[in-house]
Amino acid sequence: MDTKKAVQGAEIVVKHWIEAKSCDNILIVTDSTHREEGMLLKKECEKMGCETDIMITEKDGKLVGIYFDSNPHIFAGYDCIIGAADYSLVTTAAAKTAINNGSGFLSLPLHTNDGRSMLEYDFLHCDTAKSRQLANALIKILQNASVIHVTTRRGTDMYFYKKDRHAKFFNGNLKDCSGYSSASVEVYVPIEEKRTHGTLILDGSMGYIGKVTTPLQILFDKGRITQIESSPDGEKLREFIEDYQDEKMYTASEFGIGLNPLSHCDGNCYIEDESALGTFHIGFGRNLALGGLLQASGHFDLTVLSPDIYADGCKIVHNGQIIV
Repeated sequence: MDTKKAVQGAEIVVKHWIEAKSCDNILIVTDSTHREEGMLLKKECEKMGCETDIMITEKDGKLVGIYFDSNPHIFAGYDCIIGAADYSLVTTAAAKTAINNGSGFLSLPLHTNDGRSMLEYDFLHCDTAKSRQLANALIKILQNASVIHVTTRRGTDMYFYKKDRHAKFFNGNLKDCSGYSSASVEVYVPIEEKRTHGTLILDGSMGYIGKVTTPLQILFDKGRITQIESSPDGEKLREFIEDYQDEKMYTASEFGIGLNPLSHCDGNCYIEDESALGTFHIGFGRNLALGGLLQASGHFDLTVLSPDIYADGCKIVHNGQIIV
């Protein structure tokens, strides 16, 4: 780990994203893989005069969220929680309970595929004010739309539905996002869980797995993946989902548009991948804290490049360029 760059990243998280104050009581949730990064975050919080605890999760990996679903009040008593484990905790019942009770929650999943700490990545230096302005412009159009249609030149043709679901955004900054945010800079919608349908040509990132090597066809019907193309990448994705041992992990539960101009979809860091400006991603599985209804054993995302995106027929993204 490049400690100097990682410290800079930790400073951004503590000073500019959660805006830690001397009276704050902060909890950092991490795991054995990221203990060193958890300590860097703790030191930055303590520099600001915060009372800071670290919780090391008993289990690592994609099923870490199950414990936090079973213990929804585990974060009680903290002003702010930073979820800095390998996998995201943001969609868990514990996160939702903390948010509903007025605590701040920052999702900072630190999983990477290139050996670097996510705290070293340049995309953390994104201008949050500009991302907020862009997000608000998109939300004005998405909020009143009922259907989102996405196509790509590779052959993607997907429909997502959002009746009674609200478009929101993340940009890291808790104040901008009403106390609940993620390191992923994006507009997101917790879509209706049983209506997504169409054909996806996946050509960006398979989330935690990494970069797509050859474009991959995935078919959807009634909200679920019904077919994954037989290919090396397809087998990796199928095995990844099956490891959850939960059929609900095949359900599409989130639609997102990346808003970070400093991000690249290279498969090195799934948070960076889904943040890349002008990409779109589909989230699967648990979406409770996002405003959805699906309880599942985890959450992951697939990212697609250069889409055309329409909200009730109004074009908002053209070939990966946001045009609102």
